[in-house]
Amino acid sequence: MDAAIRPNAGFMRRHPAHWVALGFGSGLSPMAPGTVGSLWGWVAFLVLDRLWPELPWGWLVAAALLGGLWACTLTAQHLGTADPGAIVWDEIAAIWLVMWLWTPAGFWAQLLAFGLFRYFDAAKPGPVGWADRLFKLQPGQQIGWRQGLGILLDDLVAAACTLLTLALGLALWTRW
Repeated sequence: MDAAIRPNAGFMRRHPAHWVALGFGSGLSPMAPGTVGSLWGWVAFLVLDRLWPELPWGWLVAAALLGGLWACTLTAQHLGTADPGAIVWDEIAAIWLVMWLWTPAGFWAQLLAFGLFRYFDAAKPGPVGWADRLFKLQPGQQIGWRQGLGILLDDLVAAACTLLTLALGLALWTRW
């Protein structure tokens, strides 16, 4: 395996998978790339949802995850790092899932969902931490599809925890 490299705009332009995995540049943010990628995903959701109100979000999220497995795996291999922080497609696909299932929530409810997702993704409590460790690179292993799956999995679990927390909060709110 090559030595790890730092991604930049030139690296991103070298391959279509890099564009996707690096969130069309949002992952190149020098500070909090996961938050910037999640924010990019939320804004993209808002724009796409308004432009195409009948957009089949379930299919789009499924395609984003399948394409993301390829893009994240290849980009991690090219960077020489199993789970680079600059790869933010996992955050983008996961926030799309959250926003799609949380719709027709208004701005403040979406902001709450965004904040909860960022908490679960960054702090990695309980099941999110387990998912994050599940496919970690072992000594002597090459970066492969298992690490690409691992990049995506912890964010999907963070999305599930976000949606569960929102559903429980909504159930409690409506009972009062």
